[in-house]
Amino acid sequence: MSLRGPPAERSPAELLTFGVVNLDKPPGPSSHQVSGWLRDAVAETLADRGAAATIDRAAHAGTLDPKVTGCLPVMLGDATRLAQVFLEGAKEYTAVLECHAPVPADAESVVAEFEGPIYQKPPRKSAVARRLRVREIYDLEVLEAEDRRLLLRIRCESGTYVRKLCHDLGLALGTGGHMGHLRRTATDPFDDRTLHSAHDFLDALAFWVEDDDPEPLFDVVDPAERILEGIPSVVVAESAAREIAQGAPVYGPGVIEADDGIEQGSLVACYTPDDAAVCLGELVASPDADEGVVVDLERVLV
Repeated sequence: MSLRGPPAERSPAELLTFGVVNLDKPPGPSSHQVSGWLRDAVAETLADRGAAATIDRAAHAGTLDPKVTGCLPVMLGDATRLAQVFLEGAKEYTAVLECHAPVPADAESVVAEFEGPIYQKPPRKSAVARRLRVREIYDLEVLEAEDRRLLLRIRCESGTYVRKLCHDLGLALGTGGHMGHLRRTATDPFDDRTLHSAHDFLDALAFWVEDDDPEPLFDVVDPAERILEGIPSVVVAESAAREIAQGAPVYGPGVIEADDGIEQGSLVACYTPDDAAVCLGELVASPDADEGVVVDLERVLV
């Protein structure tokens, strides 16, 4: 059984079947539609190139409403197995709060009171159960204020409903309010400094097919390992990686090294010595153990 090679040395076809695009979602289509378009474009391109591999799935990280723009990482092919990682990371937004009366003088201090844990009930149109739940607002800053508008920067826990937050801010300000324009500027570990449009992606595919030039593709598509930045890592021997590919857990003798200070119960990413991702799992024992299971598998990536 062959394992994936180093991320930087993969062919365009290998990249497209285990890659991620930090997409700048446009207003209009749903997140599901956008990821479907990318999936179909990749499948058609691989067929045009006569590649042995293809993809039948793509997934996005954190749904954005049709009108909302910004950071929407799209996972291609086997990279969809990493979707759970985005549930661990924070989200960041720039939002316009449309107040229903002039913004009060103490707006900044009122807004600051919403930092920390808050209660939210998902809206009626949500795909999840409408139960009261707690979400953490890590940072909430007023960037600009004018007449009846506040421009906000919001850094929050995944699963926070910004529309509901804006409604509650309006009530607290005493003016009433609703969310105007919303743009997501970060979905950890991605942010708006490396965004690419759908046109960039389609152009890169065309350069590869028509001009045999894969360089634009390497600029637009990241190896799926990029998703794992920030997740504690464990390096395993190639022999152990081959056993993991068959469903075996990570045993102590197969561990070569690990990040310092990983707590048991943590989600970890396992790699081969040449930095290719092998699996996600839960650390259940010390990486220094000489025997027994060290990592229980959650997602096999090879």
